[in-house]
Amino acid sequence: MYSPYAALFRDKYWGGVPISLFAVGAFAFFAAFALYLVVCGPLAPRRATKFFGVVSFSPLLASALMFTISAIELGQFCKTCVGIYAASVLLTIGGIGVLVEGNRKGPVVLSADKPEDRDVHVATGKPEVAIPQGALWFVPIWLVALGIFAITPALLYVSALPNYSNYISDCGKLQKPGVDNPVLLHVKPAGATQPATLFVDPLCPTCKAFHKRLEVEKVFDKLDMTLVLFPLDSECNWMLDKPFHPGSCLVSKAILCADRRAMDVLEWAYDNQDKLLEGAKAAAGLVNVRAMLREKWSHLDACIDAKETKVRLDKMMHYIVDNKLPVSTPQLFLGDTRLCDEDSDIGLAFTLRKLAPNLRQP
Repeated sequence: MYSPYAALFRDKYWGGVPISLFAVGAFAFFAAFALYLVVCGPLAPRRATKFFGVVSFSPLLASALMFTISAIELGQFCKTCVGIYAASVLLTIGGIGVLVEGNRKGPVVLSADKPEDRDVHVATGKPEVAIPQGALWFVPIWLVALGIFAITPALLYVSALPNYSNYISDCGKLQKPGVDNPVLLHVKPAGATQPATLFVDPLCPTCKAFHKRLEVEKVFDKLDMTLVLFPLDSECNWMLDKPFHPGSCLVSKAILCADRRAMDVLEWAYDNQDKLLEGAKAAAGLVNVRAMLREKWSHLDACIDAKETKVRLDKMMHYIVDNKLPVSTPQLFLGDTRLCDEDSDIGLAFTLRKLAPNLRQP
């Protein structure tokens, strides 16, 4: 659902137009056309059966493309997608059956206006039913009908969407921007122009997913970012009475110690998040996390234990309290405007276009 392939026009409509709606419309057409063939029975025009058989392959081709994207690009499959794949296979099997059955039928009536073409032929002593060929101009009409069926659910969906533009800037402001605060981390890739403040926990799965979405949207490297570490770990976060992500305080200190390579350590933590969390929750706890940090970032070992590092992380916590932020991660501010939680996933492209139009420029 969060994938850029799951919907179209995501920067124009909040959440975009789900691509599955087009499949729903197309399958509705095939269901209606199949009903038409069933009602007509043996008198169904041969051109209609051929059309149904040939066009029934189109959903399978689309499903094959989306299956490849899911397998190679995303590495996972949604339940709705799997259902569409299965329906496409069944439809193709049905289309093949219609083609085969159509080839077994009796002689073709080339024109309904020629009585001589309606003669009943007899084979093996039994009469055969003459099958009408059907006019060629029906084919483009059926194709147009397929297109109308396919886009109708999407048009109805768009017409029912509320105007989200009035809500995306109502989730709060950053009262004390930290652009010049030396305690915070400042990350500015070459060419970055959009001021932003990002609050993250390095062992927060949602932060990891959000980081990935920003990269997929190709906006992360355009952010002139102030990075604030917000570990949801009671070891250093006095706002909590128990750790939500044990070990995140220790990893946060390593990120602070990395200084100019802070993003390298943060991305390493995201890549190894499951392993770090598993180690933190094991019997040895933080010893396991420390061992993993030492193995990869041995030069940060002394800095992690330094008093200055603890003080800096404490000051980050005070900065969070001074801004009266909820105890939640991730939180992104574009300028001083907070990105709403519900806009950080499927509504991200739309919200970015509204709050920071320059981020959507090529």
